[in-house]
Amino acid sequence: MAASATAPVLHQKMSRNPGKIGIAVFGAALVVGLIYTIISLARDLQVERGTSLYPYILLGVALLVALGFEFVNGFHDTANAVATVIYTHTMEPHLAVAWSGFCNFIGVVLSSGLVAFTIITLLPVELILQVGSGSGFAMVFALLIAAILWNVGTWYFGLPASSSHTMVGSIIGVGIANQLMNPRQGTSGVDWTQAATVGKSLLLSPLVGFAIAALLLTICKAVIKDKRLYEAPKGTEPPPFWIRVLLFGTCSGVSFFHGSNDGQKGMGLIMLILIGTVPTTYALNRAVTPAQTQDFLASSQQTVQVLNKYVDPSAVVADPRDDLTAYIRTKDFNANTMLALRSVVSDIGNETAIYKALKDVPPDKTRNFRNDMYMVSEAIRLVQKSGKPVFTSDEEKILANYKKHIDLATKFIPLWVKVAVAMALGMGTMIGWKRIVVTVGEKIGKDHLTYGQGAAAEITAMATIGLADYYGMPVSTTHVLSSGIAGTMAANRTGLQWGTVRNIALAWVLTLPAAMLLSGFLFWALKNVF
Repeated sequence: MAASATAPVLHQKMSRNPGKIGIAVFGAALVVGLIYTIISLARDLQVERGTSLYPYILLGVALLVALGFEFVNGFHDTANAVATVIYTHTMEPHLAVAWSGFCNFIGVVLSSGLVAFTIITLLPVELILQVGSGSGFAMVFALLIAAILWNVGTWYFGLPASSSHTMVGSIIGVGIANQLMNPRQGTSGVDWTQAATVGKSLLLSPLVGFAIAALLLTICKAVIKDKRLYEAPKGTEPPPFWIRVLLFGTCSGVSFFHGSNDGQKGMGLIMLILIGTVPTTYALNRAVTPAQTQDFLASSQQTVQVLNKYVDPSAVVADPRDDLTAYIRTKDFNANTMLALRSVVSDIGNETAIYKALKDVPPDKTRNFRNDMYMVSEAIRLVQKSGKPVFTSDEEKILANYKKHIDLATKFIPLWVKVAVAMALGMGTMIGWKRIVVTVGEKIGKDHLTYGQGAAAEITAMATIGLADYYGMPVSTTHVLSSGIAGTMAANRTGLQWGTVRNIALAWVLTLPAAMLLSGFLFWALKNVF
């Protein structure tokens, strides 16, 4: 059975305290990160003007909830990365958890932000543009609280459920509720095209993990003849040196890419919170340099010339922003779309020329300026994706360059946000890692995990998550790794514990509808509160 003779010894190791030195190091790192976060946030907030304490109280509560999601995320996904090195005796449990937390931290800090803003594009456009309104705050709180509730529930039962899956389900639930609550006002629901793209990556990743890990183990058996790689650990002795290095490296890689992918899901929502509560500071990237601003102005003029070629002479718009918002919401390209897009692009360029730099945009203009930029970025993305109209390759490059400048101004993540998210992930891992580790290490296969199985599953997870991170797509570390281990067990013909597999699959199937129902109900309730 999976609970081998060494399992009691492992349980004893995992139950030990990390020791005074370990606690002191982790505590010191936590204090340093907390001080840095508080100082950075306080410095940024000096730009804000106003006497009301309400936005700051709301900001504090919202940040705690958002970081709470990342804390619970650490229970689940980070724990998966250390299961293989613990159950193969490659690393001591607490040392493995601490090292994984460090790699997570580096991954979060070096993350690009692509995944964060891919998640955001699933949200209804009017809620994003009016994130500082009651509906906007109801949206953020509803999807975060729903995700936390489901993640805590599945963690309690030791089920490796997906935080990514939960977050996407929560966003879809809010979108559907938003549309059902306001059918006559034409409010938008879910961007189903984008949701389908994200859904494919989440739904297919476990199947990919299962198949590739099984194939990789089969290839290794044919190529690498060292029998020790395919044997279960004997006693509590660590594996041979080269195998130990391999497992250590794969654990480090999975932890790093988990941080760079999963850590971003909370970042995008934190940025929405910051934009909604303190827009003067965070609506626009005030770190954009004067040289970059001049490049943007030149790119803006080129973009206006490109768009002008495709404006319908019969087009007439009363408010280009209304037409552009309607296009983003409905994806219905019409005669007015290009005129509206050209008008807003021209207005952004003219205003930027007046202000000279983003940091000089007046506080009362910041939110609208950011909204115009966001609308233009989304409209260009949708126009290029739809192929209406058909641009030449040179025109596509001009539009891509312009969109890059727009995104630089609006889709940014301050370093202190990354540090705060990394700390929340690390704390969650340190506190809640054991339940999921035991499930992954003992309850998926019938026999003890071999070195080769652990390495094949970790390499598969590392490659899959890294590739998804590069393309800005969210995937589940939990699903990829646990399915990878199941794949190696199947390839090794050692058998699976179908009760556990069934429970994991059930959590996988139920996560989306459960998160949708939870977030939709909470959005309805919180919208009345706000």
